[in-house]
Amino acid sequence: MIFAKKKQIDSTNLLKEITSSKKLKRYIQFFIGVFLSAAAFNIFLKPCNLIYGLSGLSIITEKFLNIDPSLVILIGNVLLLIASFVFLGLERTKPTIVGSILYPLLVKATEFFPNYIDLGDTEMIVIALCGALVSGIGTGLVFKNNFTTGGTDVLKQILSHYGKMPYSKANIYSEGLIMLAGGIFFGWQSFIYSFISLYCSGMISDRVILGISEYKTLEIITTEEKAIKEFIMETLNHGVTEIEAQGGYTNKKKKVLLCAIPTREYFVATEAIKKLDPEAFVIVIDTYEIKGHKS
Repeated sequence: MIFAKKKQIDSTNLLKEITSSKKLKRYIQFFIGVFLSAAAFNIFLKPCNLIYGLSGLSIITEKFLNIDPSLVILIGNVLLLIASFVFLGLERTKPTIVGSILYPLLVKATEFFPNYIDLGDTEMIVIALCGALVSGIGTGLVFKNNFTTGGTDVLKQILSHYGKMPYSKANIYSEGLIMLAGGIFFGWQSFIYSFISLYCSGMISDRVILGISEYKTLEIITTEEKAIKEFIMETLNHGVTEIEAQGGYTNKKKKVLLCAIPTREYFVATEAIKKLDPEAFVIVIDTYEIKGHKS
């Protein structure tokens, strides 16, 4: 009897192959996303003291210590990059490196924009929503192409990973403290409008990536369950549950893989599944909250 030799899957090379596909398009969209985020900071957030994220902290330090915001963002990003490398590892830090350097550079490069875009007596709620729209589109383009701009995104990942909490909860802790500081230094009107802007920006960003939920639940019917399970568990570091099933038409026994992943990792996960098993049947479900531990 002759047995076919099973192909060994190199998860690291597979991840590199996915992230390098359509590389030029991904980098162009990434650059546009970072540019929009930087422009939104200088045009809307900074002049109106909308305080959230590392950018929000830079507004506070400029106001009271007269330090260039781009310098504060750059130093903060470098420190958080080091923390990411220590606590999350090199592979999860790589998508953050370029954005962490490029974002403060573009903040500096676009700091003259308010000289040509005068908001005048525009209502604060309009400014907050416009800032949310522009920064949300920018952030969405960055995340969609498997990058980040560093800052508190790194802190949220560390809190989520080691605090065993949903990403949304880590977001509340990190951004909440920064907005609270903004409220103390600039008044509670700043806190309220910062909250509105941050919330709307997150919704728009999720829309740009895919759907409106922070997580996607994948139900995968495949003949390559071992390879796909290995990729999700070892490369993406997410749990997988195996469910015994039977085909209604063929009556053949099958296994269904069930896993929940952050929306920002949707592209990588689905592309990996396609490459490992082009015939895989995948159901994607919006998921709004996850509790418990990995299976």
